Amino acid sequence: MRVLSGIQPTGRFHLGNYFGAIRQYIALQKNEQAFYFIADLHALTTVRQPAELKENVQNAALDLLALGLDPDQATLFRQSDVPEVTELTWLLMTVTQMSLLEKCHAYKDKISKGLAADAGLFTYPVLMAADILAYDSNLVPVGLDQVQHLEVTRDLAIRFNHIYNQDVFVLPEAHVIQATSKVPGTDGEKMSKSYGNTIGIFEAPKSLRKKFMSIKTDSIPVEGVKDPDHDSIFALYQLFASEQEQGLLAARYRAGGMGYGEAKQTLYEKAMEYFSVARERRAQLESRPDDVEAILQAGAAKARSKAREVLSRARNACGLSPQHAGW
Repeated sequence: MRVLSGIQPTGRFHLGNYFGAIRQYIALQKNEQAFYFIADLHALTTVRQPAELKENVQNAALDLLALGLDPDQATLFRQSDVPEVTELTWLLMTVTQMSLLEKCHAYKDKISKGLAADAGLFTYPVLMAADILAYDSNLVPVGLDQVQHLEVTRDLAIRFNHIYNQDVFVLPEAHVIQATSKVPGTDGEKMSKSYGNTIGIFEAPKSLRKKFMSIKTDSIPVEGVKDPDHDSIFALYQLFASEQEQGLLAARYRAGGMGYGEAKQTLYEKAMEYFSVARERRAQLESRPDDVEAILQAGAAKARSKAREVLSRARNACGLSPQHAGW
């Protein structure tokens, strides 16, 4: 069974990215044949500075490898290093109905806000479908907000197979990621780059501590009893701490006599401990950029081999000439 997922390099990964998706990617690589790609083509809809995109892609590779993505178990590659996907996108576009794309969330949301939507955003779900179908993916880890795109992928695969009366594409299934509740940002809302409330995984210790110390709290004084069940600091602490550690901190909340500043410091120390191995691994990888590039190139070679196989099936079904060895 092949697992397939991609992550956009639109900025540095934060705690919401890790606990909402990346941790599950790493868990799924252990017993499955996993393909994970850095979606730089998708990022072009929002990142328009070439140097920024290149830096984001490099950081994404470093972060994923440091967090535990194992190139001996999973295939990691840049989306743009597999040109077969863009050709497959066009083949799928020829059977995609406009009405289907007009229903997609990203496009509808932008239009509803009175913002201009370019063709890249409008056809984004077709490229995503090509990403999934190009590797005969069986299982696609997605958040609830991405389930619709997986349904679009299935619709396009079924329609293509029906039109050409061949089983060209494998129909993927969604593996809905059950995030550990909402990962709160520094303002208490869901952690998101668009809200400007993120806490980076690999921020410098001084910057990271500043972020944790800036978490919004209520005005209950030090001596007052506090409710751990309605507190962003404790919600974040639960992501890092054992049940015993959570129980001890919860008891201190309910007993009174502990200020939020102390709770924030406890959270900061636990986060640093949790990611200490990943931080060390990232520093080592950063000093060996050629090794990281070799991992990406090896991943792309493996991904292209599979994508060529699938694209050849699709070209043949459409009546196009076969691919040649040098393509």
